This record gives sequence, C-alpha cells and structure tokens, in this order.
Amino acid sequence: MTARMRHGLLAVGVLIAVAAAVLTYLGRIGPEKTTPMLMPMPSATPGRERAPTDHTASVPESGTPASPPSAMSPGQNTITISPERLQTIGVKFELVKPRSLEKIIRTVGRVEIDERRLAHVNIKLEGWIDKLLVNSTGERVKQGQILFTIYSPELVATQEEYLLALKGRKTLGGSEFPEVAQGAASLLEMTRRRLQLWDITEDHIQDLERTGTVLKTLPIHSPGTGTVIKKVAVAGMRVNPGDELYTIADLSRIWVQADIYEYELPSIKPGQTAKVTLSYDPRTVLTARVGFIYPTLDPQTRTAKVRLELENPGERLKPDMYANVELKIPLGTRLAIPRDAILESGERQVIFIHHGGGKLEWRNVKLGVQAGDWVEVVEGLKEGDHIVTSANFLIDSESQLKAAVSGMQGMKH
Repeated sequence: MTARMRHGLLAVGVLIAVAAAVLTYLGRIGPEKTTPMLMPMPSATPGRERAPTDHTASVPESGTPASPPSAMSPGQNTITISPERLQTIGVKFELVKPRSLEKIIRTVGRVEIDERRLAHVNIKLEGWIDKLLVNSTGERVKQGQILFTIYSPELVATQEEYLLALKGRKTLGGSEFPEVAQGAASLLEMTRRRLQLWDITEDHIQDLERTGTVLKTLPIHSPGTGTVIKKVAVAGMRVNPGDELYTIADLSRIWVQADIYEYELPSIKPGQTAKVTLSYDPRTVLTARVGFIYPTLDPQTRTAKVRLELENPGERLKPDMYANVELKIPLGTRLAIPRDAILESGERQVIFIHHGGGKLEWRNVKLGVQAGDWVEVVEGLKEGDHIVTSANFLIDSESQLKAAVSGMQGMKH
C-alpha cells in the first residue's frame, strides 16, 4: 500500500469519528428540549418598529409565563411592585409633614484686634526719654500705669511759668482794678491748659501747686488696659511731637473676620449668633455675634467680609489666628422631605408616593430651600403623603421610569 492511500484512509477515519460525536450529542439533548426562536413581528406601519408589548415575560421550561416584577398602569404615573420585592430592595417610607428648618453656613475666619480697643501713645512735645518703665512688647499694662518719664526743657519752662502765674493771681487777684485781676487769672488758666494739652494729669498739676517745686521729668501714663503689641520707646531716645511710642490693645474682646459667599449673604443679618471653634481645640466653643457686614465684595473669591464680635476669655484667640465659624440661620416651619427622597431626572425632581399594597406613584415636585438633609417642597406634595425615602434608584430601575419620562418629553416636540 502506497503512502497516498494510507493518508486517505486516515482522513476518512477522522470524519467518521466526528460524525459519530455529533450524532451522540444530538441524541442526548433530544428534540423535546430545544426551544424555538421567537421572531419579532413585522411592523404594521412602514418605517417604524413595533413597540414592545407591556408586561412581556420570559417563558420558563414549564411553558407557563412568569409574572412581571413590576407593572405600570396605562394612562397613570403609577407602578406596582410586590411588597416582597420592596422589602428586598430596602425601600423605606415616611410621612410628609411641616418641619422647623435651619440652614447652616460654615466658613473660616481670621482673628483680628478690635479697632475700638486700640490705644496709641503719642508724645506731644519735644524731649528725651529719661526712664523706661515698660520695656518689652507683649507686657500687660493697666490704665494709668506709668510707661516712661520724659525730660523736656519746654515742659520745665512751662512749669515755672505756671508757678509765676499762680503767684501773680494770689497777689493781683484782689486788685481794685478788674482788668489786672482778670489778666492774672487768664494767664494762670492759659498755662494750666497748656500742661493739660501735653497730657499732664491733674494730680501732677495739683502736686506742682502744693509743693511749688518744678519737676525735671514728668511721667507719661497708659491710656488704657491691655497688652503692648508695639513698642518704639528706648531709654535716652529723643522724641518729637507726633512720635508713636507704644500701641496697646485690649484683647479681652476681639473680632473674627469671616468670608461669606455672595449667595449666602441674604441669609445673614447683624445681631445673629455664630459658633467659633479652633481646629486644634474643637471642645472649646465661643459664641459670637454678627456686628457688621462689609459693603464691598472681593471680585476674585466672590466673598464679602462679615465681622463677628466675641469675648475672648483668657485671650485664647490670638490676632491673625484662623478659626472655624458656623452660623445657624432659622428658616421657620416649612413642608420638607429628606434629600434622599428626591430622584433627579434631568431638569425634573421626582418623588415616589406609596398608596399601599405596593402601588407607587411618581410625581414631579418643585423644591425650595435646602437645610442640611432636608429640602422644602413648594409644589407637588401635601402634608400626610406617604413617600419613599430610600432605594429610589432601584425603584426607578424596576419601573424604567427614565424611559417613560424620556418618551413623554419626546411627545412634546
């Protein structure tokens, strides 16, 4: 036998084996287990496809059609889902009722010094600082405390002039000529006023009258109680009128400048309270009040400054620190629903209302203000409606609501 004949017999054997395997497989499945393919019916109108029949169900092996999981009632915005199915997908319900809403605005503020509690110590005459009694920035001082003493030739000359005017009034005050007595009194009053304009206190003037001794140096007192935040004065330094030697700030009450977006500004009014906390110490809560809303807006951030005023016990808040600010705006009692109950569908907001027995109605609603997890309903619902508050997307999947809404929108065009 030639090699060509051997190859031919081998090929025939392979074909016989393949055919036997195919016949064996067909014999196992049998004709009764094959399912005929359902062909779509042709459309009655040329150019348009036949719309799918509602409640189309798959045919199981037993040949009995299975009931659909959901059905939409013709001509109504309602669907029916079995209560068992609603429980499976985790649907929850809630009654619609009026609620007291409160809007919360959270932002960050910067601590600043209350400008009304700043004191600047300026010198009003030429001289030299003789002795410096408050010699460091950050030192706390009390009102009336001596800051430094100053030597001024002009001040010494004025004291001598005042003593001469005082002696002249005693001598000429009883003169029979009224002009002379009045002139002596006027000179004394003019010299006294000059000392007062130099911030020489009344007790020093009284000491000068009582002792008759001209002081070489006179003390300069603190105009208020607070903390020295700026110090220029140095012992022996020459000073001129207008020089600012100290800046003293009372930090027991401070400001917090908060940035508020322009769309939030209508909700904020002077006198409202706010909660101020620190990021590193959230347990400490301070209460502030809105003192002023600045009239200008930052064009870059689209925010406006709102000034909060608050007490600062223990001076815990330092200037230039950052603080967390929370404002609660009461909105009154309004008909409101949870935010999770709303199904966004393009430009529409849809709510599911449960009528019992698994019957659900979807309805378009008009929403109002939002306050945390609650949203005001302006139109579409009334008090006592039983709405779905969870698993809305699963219900939408069951009812194919989006397809229905899209079809309704297409019919309008």
